[in-house]
Amino acid sequence: MNIVILAAGQGKRMKSALPKVLHTVAGRPMLSHVLDVARAVEPNGGPVRRVVVVGHGGDAVRAAYGAADGLVFVTQSPQLGTGHAVLQAVPHLVDGEPTLVLYGDVPLITAATLQRLAAAAGKGLALLTVRLADPAGYGRIVRDSAGRVARIVEERDATAAERAIDEVNTGILVAPTVRLKAWLAALSNRNAQGEYYLTDVIAQAVTAGVSVAAVELEDADEALGVNSPAQLAQIERIAQRRNAQALMDAGVRLADPARIDVRGTVEAGTDVFIDVDCVLEGRVVLGDGVRIGPHNVLRDCSIGAGTEILGFCYLESAVIGELGRIGPYARMRPTVRLGDEVHIGNFVAVKDSSMDRGSKANHLAYVGDATVGQRVNIGAGTIVANYDGANKHRTVIGDDAQTGSNSVLVAPLEVGAGATIGAGSTVNKNAPAGKLTVARSKQVTLDHWKRPTKKNS
Repeated sequence: MNIVILAAGQGKRMKSALPKVLHTVAGRPMLSHVLDVARAVEPNGGPVRRVVVVGHGGDAVRAAYGAADGLVFVTQSPQLGTGHAVLQAVPHLVDGEPTLVLYGDVPLITAATLQRLAAAAGKGLALLTVRLADPAGYGRIVRDSAGRVARIVEERDATAAERAIDEVNTGILVAPTVRLKAWLAALSNRNAQGEYYLTDVIAQAVTAGVSVAAVELEDADEALGVNSPAQLAQIERIAQRRNAQALMDAGVRLADPARIDVRGTVEAGTDVFIDVDCVLEGRVVLGDGVRIGPHNVLRDCSIGAGTEILGFCYLESAVIGELGRIGPYARMRPTVRLGDEVHIGNFVAVKDSSMDRGSKANHLAYVGDATVGQRVNIGAGTIVANYDGANKHRTVIGDDAQTGSNSVLVAPLEVGAGATIGAGSTVNKNAPAGKLTVARSKQVTLDHWKRPTKKNS
């Protein structure tokens, strides 16, 4: 199969320096969604050519994908219409395979629809249509007296009667490649816009006696394209409704399906609950019985079975074990590894550290570049000072150690197993195992000191 994806549009109404097809839906560029669907309809055997037609911002689109995706990029310049765009791909199309034409700014199209379209084409041509209550702006499907597709007329070229037709063209089609090449070469730009319309190949196919099948969309949302920030936001909401439904179909309980954003992939076990206003980005794995409280952001995280993430946490690149308790108001910065039954409490930040089974940092602490053993208690206000202004240094805290409130551990440092750090200590030398280490200046009271008073103005 040949797959041509049109991605040359500038998208002036987006008012953005970013090429239109690189604007994101559900956390990924629109073009990525289209490429994923294209892969799903590729045959298991036979050659496949995937050609992306770029124009405005073409270098940025190429750079975003590179050669790793097996894509061929061609440039449309100047941009003289959809027919002219597909014509740029012709040298790369294999004659013996059908050609599927897709659009990089139509990200909601599904593999099931495209498989239905390809099956309907057979040896002929099949186009995807949709019926709209308000068809303004779309090319209309004109049928003959027998109900067969005769041609497509663009709105600017349509008569009043043709504008009343509610069946419109989505632009997506499958055609026999040899014939498509000939039809493209014969296109004319004698129309209101002075462009070469891909839709004009339909009339040529009818004239040539090639069967033309119209496959009507069951869900009109699949045909929605993006030309403005408002349309992008509309499509984002539709995509998120789909994501929420997929989670619920998999058994996840959502407090409110309208108040979750999935910007990647989510793998969930049984009895998972997600509260309102959560954002899941990248690859997120949730074990059995995980509970995610309200207003959390999880990016590229794995959460073990039975762990609860309380509200208002930001977790990034964290692997958290089973039966843990995180938050509220906790932050995990890359890269964090927490063992089973670890507790991270309110206003605690952990960065590039590991904490083993049963360890706790319940209040107002920073653990950075540290290796923390089992059953360690990080007291309130403890800071692992990992940065000297130029380089990061590591701290190792042994099993069963405890740090008193308002301690500062100045890395590089080792705190031995079972050691205790006295409250208010600033420790910059290794603390031996099983001992109490106190590092604070002597308390002094000044008998004759007087509190300053305000001067009269």
